[in-house]
Amino acid sequence: MSRNRLGDESSPYLIQHRDNPVHWWAWGPEALDEAKRTGKPILLSIGYSACHWCHVMAHESFEDEVTARVMNDHFVNIKVDREERPDIDAIYMGALHRLGQQGGWPLTMFLDSDARPFWGGTYFPKVGMYERPAFVDVLERISAIYHKEPEKVASNAEALIAALSEKAGEGSGATVTDTLLDEITQRLTRVVDPIHGGITGAPKFPQWSFFWLLWRGAIRYRQEPAKAAVAKTLERMSQGGIYDHLGGGFSRYSVDELWLVPHFEKMLYDNALLIDLMTEVWRETRSPLLETRIAETVDWVAREMVVDGGGFAAALDADSEGEEGKFYVWTADEIEKVLGAEDAAVFATAYDVTPDGNWEGHTILNRLKAPGLGSDDEEARLAELRAKLLEVRAKRIRPGWDDKVLADWNGLMIGALARAGVVFNRSPWVTMAREAFTFVTEKMMAGDRLVHSVRDSKGRAPATATDYANMIWGALRLYQATSDQRYLAQAIRWVEILDAHYWQEPGGYCTAADDTRDVIVRLRTATDDATPSANATMLTNLVNIGTLTGEQRFVERAEAISRAFSGDLSRNLTGHTGLLAAAIDLLSPQLVVLVKGTDDSATDIRNALHGVSMPGTLELETTDEVQNLGPEVLRGKKTDGGRTTAYACVGPQCSPPVTQGTDLRQVLTDLRSI
Repeated sequence: MSRNRLGDESSPYLIQHRDNPVHWWAWGPEALDEAKRTGKPILLSIGYSACHWCHVMAHESFEDEVTARVMNDHFVNIKVDREERPDIDAIYMGALHRLGQQGGWPLTMFLDSDARPFWGGTYFPKVGMYERPAFVDVLERISAIYHKEPEKVASNAEALIAALSEKAGEGSGATVTDTLLDEITQRLTRVVDPIHGGITGAPKFPQWSFFWLLWRGAIRYRQEPAKAAVAKTLERMSQGGIYDHLGGGFSRYSVDELWLVPHFEKMLYDNALLIDLMTEVWRETRSPLLETRIAETVDWVAREMVVDGGGFAAALDADSEGEEGKFYVWTADEIEKVLGAEDAAVFATAYDVTPDGNWEGHTILNRLKAPGLGSDDEEARLAELRAKLLEVRAKRIRPGWDDKVLADWNGLMIGALARAGVVFNRSPWVTMAREAFTFVTEKMMAGDRLVHSVRDSKGRAPATATDYANMIWGALRLYQATSDQRYLAQAIRWVEILDAHYWQEPGGYCTAADDTRDVIVRLRTATDDATPSANATMLTNLVNIGTLTGEQRFVERAEAISRAFSGDLSRNLTGHTGLLAAAIDLLSPQLVVLVKGTDDSATDIRNALHGVSMPGTLELETTDEVQNLGPEVLRGKKTDGGRTTAYACVGPQCSPPVTQGTDLRQVLTDLRSI
């Protein structure tokens, strides 16, 4: 029987803690009222189901009767799933940063009865180690300070709230120009590891916003070193241990500079963003390695990450049977037992398998010794061997599956699959995207408003601006993939909701809506995170909708976002790479429309379009003639002599009709730098 109040929650992470001896509360007014009633401070613990160190702290402290007794005696204990309530997490992680500490999860914050933070940290060990104090010592010290030094607590809380409430972007700042972006592209290229890819050093994260800006700058300003840096990063990741060579999909990050040793959790958002970036880079490089990794990762999503009804699940855990990575690693003997001596030797050579292993006596499969794929025959044989090992691995005890569906992460995967499905002519991928979109619109709406998180048809977490921004992104990608006007119409409706409930003058969208009552401050930011910021994504979305509809009001709102955060850009350019990448869309809104003809020329024109990287460009197909789409000069345009005809536009200007693939490639190559 549950000892605390988490038994009825829908979050897998909260449910993991329902049998703890800690008297956990879920976030809400009842918990805050309890703090006021008892006069106790609040211990706020934030984590997520796939977090390894969250599990460590849970096993060490939250399952321990002695530690739990201290927590229960001195605190009102609140547990939050950061994926279910990213708005809450953002506030208290921001407070920790303002205390001068590095962030991470589990996040452990101490609050007063008004939910104002006054001190915090991340992981605290049960016994002092890693230069960190023992958790019980921290608890007793904080409780004593709270009751004996209330003035100090109040002063800290007031200072943190004031810092969190500072208006982002106030003051005039940098104007984003091509000259500035060209210079930043060169600067960022220099911090990329020239051997292993990724930002130099360790640990290494995919950091999509950084590499999206780098790729966009490389293409627009014809910077070959930047282009090579992005390609190198994706290729090394695709060969590293951060990639699951048997099942497909990428782990969240690598602890080393080689991309060899991952933290083994697999997150939906990382894989969505990597599919999207790899697709765009493949259009330029035609890398067989990237094409293969994209297909394998999509196969993994289809096989392991789709819930009933078609939505995408959030994550797979790093741990199984209480050990990080146990599900994924192998010994040489285990592989030989499955494959036999001869095939095991072939596999070992390809995947760095040795008797001693490359990590804690086991082998993390990787192909870092090879720059790319082998011959067709070699790859076919390795595929057969991988399938045998995957079949055996499937019988192991699996890592935990966090099957809650998050609107923002689903928007990213919908957008990635829609684009990749078109580029690689894989209609089932587009179908997956459409089914997930239908799941969100049918099961994650309360009236006309999105719900952030749903599991087993239950969900109450309010939507954030990122939910709307990413679902708009996905809707626009689906509109481009299908020409179905309903996706564009839904995107516009969601923009209207964002404007009504999230917009804050002088510009920009707040994380939380104006009617979200349980946040102590409404943050408004455009800084980079593991996923793109809502304001960066919305800048692109608004420009795109303005380009598609011809309505200037959308572009004016995008311009307001850019102005609002100009002060932040001046203070920290490299912390806003997503916003800088989106600014390219404002500088040069681009649209390519294919008007399908009656002959067989469509394939040649499509191949030409998909054979040139056009990051940020809207790409659509229509039949007969262009109607109610794009700039005025484009409307009414038809095929040229019945042949499939392309029109390439920048702002209000469009190219003459193009009917030959070779000609279109040249037009698009020139367009990228305009």
